[in-house]
Amino acid sequence: MNLDEIVISGVRWRQNSGDVPMKIVSISAKDVEMGNPQTAADLLGVSGKVYIQKSQQGGGSPMIRGFAANRLLYTVDRVRMNTAIFRGGNIQNVINLDPFAMENTEVIFGPSSVNYGSDAIGGVMNFKILTPQLSLDDKLLVPGKSVARYSSASNEKTGHFDVNIGWEKWALLTSISVWDYDDLKQGSNEPDDYLKDYNVQRQDDVDAVITQNNPLLQIPTAYTQMNAMQKIRCKPNEKWDFQYGFHYSETSPYGRYDRHNRVVNALPAYAEWNYGPQKWMMNNLNITHKGSNKLYDQMTIRLAQQSFLERRISRSLNNNLQTTGTENVEAYSANIDFAKSVGEKHTLYYGFESVFNDVKSSAGTLDVLINKSEAGPARYPYSNWTSVADYVNDKYKINEKFCIQTGIRYNYFILNADFSNNLCFYPFTFSEANISNGLVAGSVGAVYRRNKKWVLSANLGTGFRSTNVDDIGKVFDSEAGSVIVPNTNLKAENAYNVDFGVAKVFGDVSQLIIPYWKMPWFDETFNSTA
Repeated sequence: MNLDEIVISGVRWRQNSGDVPMKIVSISAKDVEMGNPQTAADLLGVSGKVYIQKSQQGGGSPMIRGFAANRLLYTVDRVRMNTAIFRGGNIQNVINLDPFAMENTEVIFGPSSVNYGSDAIGGVMNFKILTPQLSLDDKLLVPGKSVARYSSASNEKTGHFDVNIGWEKWALLTSISVWDYDDLKQGSNEPDDYLKDYNVQRQDDVDAVITQNNPLLQIPTAYTQMNAMQKIRCKPNEKWDFQYGFHYSETSPYGRYDRHNRVVNALPAYAEWNYGPQKWMMNNLNITHKGSNKLYDQMTIRLAQQSFLERRISRSLNNNLQTTGTENVEAYSANIDFAKSVGEKHTLYYGFESVFNDVKSSAGTLDVLINKSEAGPARYPYSNWTSVADYVNDKYKINEKFCIQTGIRYNYFILNADFSNNLCFYPFTFSEANISNGLVAGSVGAVYRRNKKWVLSANLGTGFRSTNVDDIGKVFDSEAGSVIVPNTNLKAENAYNVDFGVAKVFGDVSQLIIPYWKMPWFDETFNSTA
């Protein structure tokens, strides 16, 4: 047991955890093997520090310190995964990631907008995917692993394999995983809230309510998923390292079980209410250069393109009109990060970031009886969201026991939305929205290491969340008697956080950690008009 390990999450670079004032939890590949999680959401739950909201199979929405959804930030190989349509309600995007392909996962607790920008209010989840390994000599390096799993609770059948082929300067890494889940059977001692002794089936063009022989079966919750990953690495010398990664994930449609539990006049409210298919694809190029010059000791450039597809399909009982909403987001990002030692005690970490999201939203209704379709109101306007930022951090290592880290970030956002796709359905008094604003985030923290078994830390930080497309553009019946309508005058959300902690290791058998954190106030917190 120790209080000294290497983490990368604090300032986007590898550093000793004893120098990081924020609370960070690391989940290693061995932890994943021991916990044997079904999804990446369950992987986060392995830490025992992240709460997972999970309404059905195919779900999993992390919560950190009471914050969830678009107040948490996801990164994959240090590339931002959050898009401009991440909503305030629970989101399931984390299941796009493959728990079998994780090299390491780190969770930062508290605001981290200085290094990660918008949405990093409650925390950041950094997922590090397997890195292609090079051979250390002239012999071919071919490690790999395979997994096969069966689970009786959902008749789950899962298979995975990955293989690394490494030469001295080149390496290839391939990973493929497949999941097949049947309807989940809940425990007999669970609460009755999710018990349902019926399900709806379409028979001879009529919705039939079928009595289930086993009310413990949650029908419909069955779904399948496939993940594929290919990485290529080239390291021609000790100074340069090039890595390209391709990631793809796709689910089948899967039922939203809480909606299937709704009852109207003693009958099911819905014949259909499904998510999916949910797709995610990422192309990521990472270039690292090590060289001592006036600007940096190490430089990393990351260029990424991501495609997101989300779909919602619903139809009320005994209603022939099926509604389908489709959201497509193309996300592009560019990051350049530098690390530079200044003298013997200062290390500067600084960088620049640019992110662009293009949002396309459409909807339609299909008469399932006569197979005739027509356009319907889209969930979002056609939109684009842009973020440009620069940041700088200074690590001041006073001595081996005392370290101070400070940082500041400036972020500028632009959001353009065109509501013309919905003007024929809703009587809006406007046809477009144009929002722009600049935000500043800062942090200061200190770590005092009395010895290898005593650590005291404190941190003051700010976080922010810029207005996104989901905030300003959605029309949504959130509950009976209420509807969310677009609001084009929303402002950014800011949060201020103070935390400190004490950690002490006693011998080699116990560890005492006393954390304290407080996020007492927000500034300009926004909500859509109801």
